[in-house]
Amino acid sequence: MKEHSITLGILGSGQLGRMSALAAAELGIKVHIYGPDKDSPAGHVAAKSYIGSYTDKRKLKAFADSVDVVSYEFENIPVETIRYIQETKRVYPDDRLLEIAQNRIIEKKYLNEIGIQTAKWAAIYSPEDLDKAVNDLRCRDYILKTTRFGYDGKGQTVHKASDNAKKSFAKLNSDELILEEMIDFKCEISIIIARDKYGKAAIYGPIENVHKNHILHTSTVPANIDANVVGKAKRVARKLASEVGLIGVLGLEMFVTQKGDILANEIAPRTHNSGHWTIDACAVSQFEQHVRTVCGLPVGNPTPHSDAIMTNLIGKDVNKIKNFYETKGACIHLYGKSETRNGRKMGHVTVLKPLK
Repeated sequence: MKEHSITLGILGSGQLGRMSALAAAELGIKVHIYGPDKDSPAGHVAAKSYIGSYTDKRKLKAFADSVDVVSYEFENIPVETIRYIQETKRVYPDDRLLEIAQNRIIEKKYLNEIGIQTAKWAAIYSPEDLDKAVNDLRCRDYILKTTRFGYDGKGQTVHKASDNAKKSFAKLNSDELILEEMIDFKCEISIIIARDKYGKAAIYGPIENVHKNHILHTSTVPANIDANVVGKAKRVARKLASEVGLIGVLGLEMFVTQKGDILANEIAPRTHNSGHWTIDACAVSQFEQHVRTVCGLPVGNPTPHSDAIMTNLIGKDVNKIKNFYETKGACIHLYGKSETRNGRKMGHVTVLKPLK
Protein backbone atom coordinates (compact mmCIF):
# COMPACT_ATOMS: atom_id res chain seq x y z
CA MET A 1 0.00 0.00 0.00
CA LYS A 2 1.69 3.21 -1.14
CA GLU A 3 1.45 6.09 1.32
CA HIS A 4 0.17 8.62 -1.22
CA SER A 5 -2.67 6.36 -2.37
CA ILE A 6 -4.06 5.35 1.03
CA THR A 7 -7.73 5.89 1.75
CA LEU A 8 -8.52 6.02 5.46
CA GLY A 9 -12.00 5.20 6.73
CA ILE A 10 -13.19 6.89 9.91
CA LEU A 11 -16.24 5.71 11.83
CA GLY A 12 -17.94 8.74 13.35
CA SER A 13 -18.54 12.09 11.72
CA GLY A 14 -18.03 14.71 14.43
CA GLN A 15 -15.36 17.33 14.96
CA LEU A 16 -12.62 14.82 15.83
CA GLY A 17 -13.15 13.08 12.52
CA ARG A 18 -13.18 16.47 10.81
CA MET A 19 -9.80 17.47 12.22
CA SER A 20 -8.31 14.07 11.40
CA ALA A 21 -9.61 14.35 7.83
CA LEU A 22 -8.02 17.80 7.48
CA ALA A 23 -4.71 16.44 8.77
CA ALA A 24 -4.93 13.48 6.37
CA ALA A 25 -5.46 15.78 3.40
CA GLU A 26 -2.13 17.50 4.13
CA LEU A 27 -0.46 14.08 3.91
CA GLY A 28 -2.16 13.32 0.61
CA ILE A 29 -4.41 10.74 2.25
CA LYS A 30 -8.10 10.58 1.36
CA VAL A 31 -10.68 10.06 4.11
CA HIS A 32 -14.07 8.37 3.84
CA ILE A 33 -16.43 9.06 6.74
CA TYR A 34 -19.18 6.79 8.06
CA GLY A 35 -21.84 8.07 10.45
CA PRO A 36 -25.58 8.49 10.99
CA ASP A 37 -25.84 12.23 10.26
CA LYS A 38 -26.32 13.87 6.87
CA ASP A 39 -24.92 17.31 7.77
CA SER A 40 -21.83 16.49 9.81
CA PRO A 41 -18.60 18.34 10.67
CA ALA A 42 -16.43 15.57 9.22
CA GLY A 43 -18.65 15.12 6.18
CA HIS A 44 -17.98 18.72 5.15
CA VAL A 45 -14.29 18.00 4.56
CA ALA A 46 -14.11 14.26 3.75
CA ALA A 47 -13.56 12.92 0.24
CA LYS A 48 -16.65 10.75 0.64
CA SER A 49 -19.36 10.24 3.26
CA TYR A 50 -21.39 7.12 3.98
CA ILE A 51 -24.56 7.76 5.96
CA GLY A 52 -26.00 4.86 7.91
CA SER A 53 -26.41 3.22 11.29
CA TYR A 54 -23.54 1.37 12.95
CA THR A 55 -25.52 -1.87 12.68
CA ASP A 56 -26.24 -1.70 8.94
CA LYS A 57 -23.88 -4.38 7.63
CA ARG A 58 -24.68 -3.71 3.98
CA LYS A 59 -23.63 -0.05 4.26
CA LEU A 60 -20.71 -0.90 6.53
CA LYS A 61 -19.42 -3.37 3.95
CA ALA A 62 -19.62 -0.78 1.18
CA PHE A 63 -17.72 1.67 3.40
CA ALA A 64 -15.06 -0.90 4.34
CA ASP A 65 -14.62 -1.98 0.72
CA SER A 66 -13.88 1.63 -0.27
CA VAL A 67 -10.93 2.14 2.12
CA ASP A 68 -7.59 0.56 2.97
CA VAL A 69 -7.67 0.88 6.76
CA VAL A 70 -10.26 1.96 9.33
CA SER A 71 -10.23 3.95 12.56
CA TYR A 72 -12.89 5.66 14.69
CA GLU A 73 -13.31 9.08 16.26
CA PHE A 74 -15.28 8.30 19.42
CA GLU A 75 -15.65 5.37 21.77
CA ASN A 76 -19.39 4.76 21.51
CA ILE A 77 -19.07 2.87 18.24
CA PRO A 78 -20.45 -0.63 18.95
CA VAL A 79 -17.65 -3.17 19.44
CA GLU A 80 -19.61 -5.52 17.18
CA THR A 81 -19.25 -2.97 14.36
CA ILE A 82 -15.48 -2.93 14.77
CA ARG A 83 -15.33 -6.73 14.84
CA TYR A 84 -17.44 -6.98 11.70
CA ILE A 85 -15.14 -4.60 9.80
CA GLN A 86 -12.04 -6.37 11.18
CA GLU A 87 -13.10 -9.45 9.23
CA THR A 88 -11.95 -7.73 6.04
CA LYS A 89 -9.97 -4.60 7.01
CA ARG A 90 -7.50 -3.61 9.68
CA VAL A 91 -8.98 -1.37 12.38
CA TYR A 92 -6.84 0.76 14.73
CA PRO A 93 -7.07 0.99 17.67
CA ASP A 94 -8.48 -2.53 17.80
CA ASP A 95 -11.65 -3.92 19.35
CA ARG A 96 -9.86 -4.91 22.58
CA LEU A 97 -8.96 -1.36 23.55
CA LEU A 98 -12.40 -0.10 22.54
CA GLU A 99 -14.10 -2.72 24.69
CA ILE A 100 -11.95 -1.74 27.70
CA ALA A 101 -12.73 1.95 27.26
CA GLN A 102 -16.48 1.50 26.76
CA ASN A 103 -17.26 0.10 30.20
CA ARG A 104 -16.01 1.87 33.31
CA ILE A 105 -15.93 -1.33 35.39
CA ILE A 106 -13.84 -3.16 32.79
CA GLU A 107 -11.68 -0.05 32.39
CA LYS A 108 -10.94 0.38 36.12
CA LYS A 109 -10.33 -3.35 36.57
CA TYR A 110 -7.92 -3.43 33.65
CA LEU A 111 -5.97 -0.38 34.82
CA ASN A 112 -5.59 -1.88 38.29
CA GLU A 113 -4.58 -5.27 36.89
CA ILE A 114 -1.67 -3.73 34.95
CA GLY A 115 -0.53 -1.79 37.99
CA ILE A 116 -2.02 1.64 37.27
CA GLN A 117 -3.60 3.26 40.30
CA THR A 118 -7.13 4.68 40.22
CA ALA A 119 -9.56 6.12 42.75
CA LYS A 120 -11.26 3.54 44.96
CA TRP A 121 -14.23 2.02 43.16
CA ALA A 122 -16.88 -0.69 43.27
CA ALA A 123 -19.27 -2.28 40.79
CA ILE A 124 -22.90 -1.56 41.68
CA TYR A 125 -25.90 -3.61 40.53
CA SER A 126 -28.43 -2.75 43.25
CA PRO A 127 -29.06 -0.29 46.10
CA GLU A 128 -27.80 -3.00 48.46
CA ASP A 129 -24.49 -3.10 46.58
CA LEU A 130 -24.29 0.67 46.96
CA ASP A 131 -24.74 0.53 50.73
CA LYS A 132 -22.17 -2.27 51.01
CA ALA A 133 -19.64 -0.41 48.87
CA VAL A 134 -19.96 2.75 50.96
CA ASN A 135 -19.37 0.67 54.09
CA ASP A 136 -16.37 -1.15 52.56
CA LEU A 137 -14.65 1.80 50.85
CA ARG A 138 -15.17 4.18 53.78
CA CYS A 139 -14.89 7.42 51.83
CA ARG A 140 -16.91 10.53 52.54
CA ASP A 141 -18.07 11.49 49.07
CA TYR A 142 -18.51 9.51 45.87
CA ILE A 143 -19.51 9.83 42.24
CA LEU A 144 -22.04 7.25 41.08
CA LYS A 145 -21.87 6.72 37.31
CA THR A 146 -23.38 4.63 34.56
CA THR A 147 -20.79 2.26 33.13
CA ARG A 148 -21.50 3.16 29.50
CA PHE A 149 -22.25 6.19 27.35
CA GLY A 150 -21.54 8.82 29.99
CA TYR A 151 -19.55 11.87 28.92
CA ASP A 152 -19.43 15.62 29.63
CA GLY A 153 -21.11 15.07 33.00
CA LYS A 154 -23.94 12.90 31.66
CA GLY A 155 -24.83 9.68 33.44
CA GLN A 156 -23.48 10.53 36.88
CA THR A 157 -24.54 11.88 40.24
CA VAL A 158 -22.87 12.78 43.53
CA HIS A 159 -23.49 10.26 46.30
CA LYS A 160 -22.56 11.00 49.90
CA ALA A 161 -22.11 8.34 52.55
CA SER A 162 -25.23 9.64 54.28
CA ASP A 163 -27.43 9.62 51.14
CA ASN A 164 -30.27 7.19 50.50
CA ALA A 165 -28.96 4.37 48.31
CA LYS A 166 -32.32 3.63 46.64
CA LYS A 167 -32.75 7.26 45.55
CA SER A 168 -29.22 7.55 44.19
CA PHE A 169 -29.46 4.22 42.36
CA ALA A 170 -32.82 5.15 40.80
CA LYS A 171 -31.53 8.51 39.52
CA LEU A 172 -29.36 6.92 36.83
CA ASN A 173 -31.95 4.47 35.49
CA SER A 174 -29.45 1.65 34.88
CA ASP A 175 -28.90 -1.81 36.33
CA GLU A 176 -25.09 -1.53 36.09
CA LEU A 177 -23.29 1.37 37.80
CA ILE A 178 -19.88 2.14 39.21
CA LEU A 179 -19.19 3.97 42.46
CA GLU A 180 -15.97 5.98 42.51
CA GLU A 181 -14.32 7.84 45.34
CA MET A 182 -14.53 11.61 44.87
CA ILE A 183 -10.91 12.77 44.78
CA ASP A 184 -9.72 15.96 46.46
CA PHE A 185 -7.35 16.61 43.58
CA LYS A 186 -4.76 19.31 43.12
CA CYS A 187 -5.51 19.42 39.39
CA GLU A 188 -6.78 17.36 36.50
CA ILE A 189 -4.35 16.49 33.74
CA SER A 190 -4.26 14.42 30.59
CA ILE A 191 -1.62 12.79 28.45
CA ILE A 192 -2.13 12.07 24.76
CA ILE A 193 0.06 9.31 23.41
CA ALA A 194 0.47 8.16 19.82
CA ARG A 195 2.13 4.83 19.07
CA ASP A 196 3.02 3.44 15.65
CA LYS A 197 3.36 -0.11 14.32
CA TYR A 198 7.09 -0.01 15.11
CA GLY A 199 6.34 0.49 18.83
CA LYS A 200 7.63 4.06 18.86
CA ALA A 201 5.58 6.49 20.93
CA ALA A 202 5.08 10.26 20.92
CA ILE A 203 3.63 12.06 23.96
CA TYR A 204 1.81 15.36 24.38
CA GLY A 205 1.56 16.80 27.86
CA PRO A 206 0.86 16.56 30.68
CA ILE A 207 -1.93 19.00 29.87
CA GLU A 208 -3.71 20.83 32.69
CA ASN A 209 -7.48 20.77 32.27
CA VAL A 210 -10.26 22.85 33.82
CA HIS A 211 -13.89 21.80 33.50
CA LYS A 212 -17.01 23.97 33.66
CA ASN A 213 -20.40 22.31 34.11
CA HIS A 214 -18.63 18.94 33.71
CA ILE A 215 -17.41 19.86 30.20
CA LEU A 216 -13.78 20.62 29.38
CA HIS A 217 -13.39 24.41 29.40
CA THR A 218 -9.65 25.05 29.05
CA SER A 219 -6.50 23.03 28.44
CA THR A 220 -3.14 24.58 29.25
CA VAL A 221 0.39 23.51 28.34
CA PRO A 222 2.68 23.28 30.07
CA ALA A 223 0.75 22.09 33.13
CA ASN A 224 1.59 23.77 36.42
CA ILE A 225 3.02 20.64 38.06
CA ASP A 226 6.51 19.68 39.15
CA ALA A 227 8.92 17.57 37.14
CA ASN A 228 8.41 14.51 39.33
CA VAL A 229 4.67 14.46 38.61
CA VAL A 230 5.35 15.02 34.90
CA GLY A 231 7.58 11.96 34.88
CA LYS A 232 5.00 9.83 36.70
CA ALA A 233 2.22 10.81 34.29
CA LYS A 234 4.31 10.01 31.22
CA ARG A 235 5.35 6.63 32.62
CA VAL A 236 1.71 5.72 33.28
CA ALA A 237 0.70 6.64 29.73
CA ARG A 238 3.60 4.70 28.20
CA LYS A 239 2.76 1.66 30.30
CA LEU A 240 -0.88 1.71 29.22
CA ALA A 241 -0.02 2.14 25.52
CA SER A 242 2.47 -0.72 25.69
CA GLU A 243 0.17 -3.09 27.59
CA VAL A 244 -2.73 -2.65 25.14
CA GLY A 245 -0.44 -2.83 22.10
CA LEU A 246 -1.68 0.54 20.94
CA ILE A 247 -1.52 1.46 17.28
CA GLY A 248 -3.14 4.85 17.01
CA VAL A 249 -3.76 7.60 19.55
CA LEU A 250 -5.26 7.52 23.02
CA GLY A 251 -5.93 10.08 25.71
CA LEU A 252 -5.58 9.26 29.39
CA GLU A 253 -7.29 11.53 31.91
CA MET A 254 -5.70 11.63 35.37
CA PHE A 255 -6.00 13.29 38.76
CA VAL A 256 -2.99 14.75 40.57
CA THR A 257 -3.63 14.34 44.29
CA GLN A 258 -2.61 16.82 46.96
CA LYS A 259 0.31 14.49 47.77
CA GLY A 260 1.49 14.44 44.14
CA ASP A 261 0.24 10.96 43.31
CA ILE A 262 -1.23 10.13 39.89
CA LEU A 263 -4.65 8.44 39.66
CA ALA A 264 -5.86 7.35 36.23
CA ASN A 265 -9.46 8.34 35.58
CA GLU A 266 -10.60 7.56 32.03
CA ILE A 267 -9.18 6.15 28.79
CA ALA A 268 -10.21 7.70 25.48
CA PRO A 269 -9.07 5.38 22.61
CA ARG A 270 -8.92 8.26 20.14
CA THR A 271 -7.80 11.84 19.70
CA HIS A 272 -8.79 13.95 22.70
CA ASN A 273 -10.40 17.36 23.27
CA SER A 274 -7.51 18.36 25.55
CA GLY A 275 -5.11 17.97 22.62
CA HIS A 276 -6.71 20.37 20.16
CA TRP A 277 -3.97 22.93 20.89
CA THR A 278 -1.47 20.64 19.13
CA ILE A 279 -2.85 21.73 15.74
CA ASP A 280 -1.33 25.17 16.22
CA ALA A 281 1.43 24.66 18.81
CA CYS A 282 3.22 21.64 17.31
CA ALA A 283 4.71 20.76 13.95
CA VAL A 284 2.84 17.44 14.13
CA SER A 285 -0.61 17.57 15.77
CA GLN A 286 -2.41 14.76 17.57
CA PHE A 287 -4.63 14.47 14.48
CA GLU A 288 -1.69 14.01 12.15
CA GLN A 289 -0.31 11.41 14.58
CA HIS A 290 -3.68 9.65 14.43
CA VAL A 291 -3.55 9.51 10.64
CA ARG A 292 0.12 8.52 10.57
CA THR A 293 -0.15 5.69 13.07
CA VAL A 294 -3.29 4.02 11.73
CA CYS A 295 -2.01 4.32 8.15
CA GLY A 296 1.30 2.62 8.93
CA LEU A 297 3.47 5.73 8.97
CA PRO A 298 5.94 6.52 11.78
CA VAL A 299 5.03 8.94 14.55
CA GLY A 300 6.25 12.51 14.21
CA ASN A 301 7.96 14.82 16.68
CA PRO A 302 5.36 16.00 19.26
CA THR A 303 7.52 18.78 20.77
CA PRO A 304 5.59 22.07 21.04
CA HIS A 305 7.07 25.21 19.52
CA SER A 306 4.77 27.40 21.68
CA ASP A 307 2.99 27.34 25.01
CA ALA A 308 -0.77 27.28 24.58
CA ILE A 309 -4.17 27.72 26.19
CA MET A 310 -7.08 26.07 24.40
CA THR A 311 -10.64 27.24 25.21
CA ASN A 312 -13.68 25.27 24.12
CA LEU A 313 -16.56 27.21 22.61
CA ILE A 314 -19.59 25.54 24.19
CA GLY A 315 -23.10 26.37 23.06
CA LYS A 316 -23.65 30.13 22.90
CA ASP A 317 -19.96 30.75 23.66
CA VAL A 318 -19.52 30.58 19.90
CA ASN A 319 -21.26 33.95 19.67
CA LYS A 320 -18.25 35.48 21.42
CA ILE A 321 -15.94 34.47 18.59
CA LYS A 322 -15.55 38.08 17.45
CA ASN A 323 -13.65 38.76 20.70
CA PHE A 324 -10.85 36.51 19.44
CA TYR A 325 -10.41 37.90 15.92
CA GLU A 326 -7.89 40.48 17.08
CA THR A 327 -6.47 38.55 20.05
CA LYS A 328 -2.72 38.18 19.70
CA GLY A 329 -1.74 34.57 19.03
CA ALA A 330 -5.34 33.38 18.72
CA CYS A 331 -6.04 30.44 16.36
CA ILE A 332 -9.76 29.97 15.69
CA HIS A 333 -11.36 26.63 14.82
CA LEU A 334 -15.10 26.32 14.15
CA TYR A 335 -16.64 22.92 13.48
CA GLY A 336 -19.34 23.86 10.95
CA LYS A 337 -22.26 22.80 13.14
CA SER A 338 -25.49 24.41 11.95
CA GLU A 339 -27.37 24.23 15.27
CA THR A 340 -26.17 25.79 18.52
CA ARG A 341 -27.29 23.90 21.62
CA ASN A 342 -26.46 24.14 25.30
CA GLY A 343 -23.47 21.90 26.07
CA ARG A 344 -22.61 21.38 22.40
CA LYS A 345 -18.99 21.87 21.35
CA MET A 346 -19.14 24.39 18.53
CA GLY A 347 -15.44 25.11 18.15
CA HIS A 348 -12.30 26.05 20.04
CA VAL A 349 -9.72 28.81 20.20
CA THR A 350 -6.04 28.23 20.96
CA VAL A 351 -3.97 31.19 22.10
CA LEU A 352 -0.24 30.68 21.53
CA LYS A 353 2.51 32.21 23.62
CA PRO A 354 6.31 32.01 23.28
CA LEU A 355 7.90 29.11 25.16
CA LYS A 356 8.99 30.04 28.67
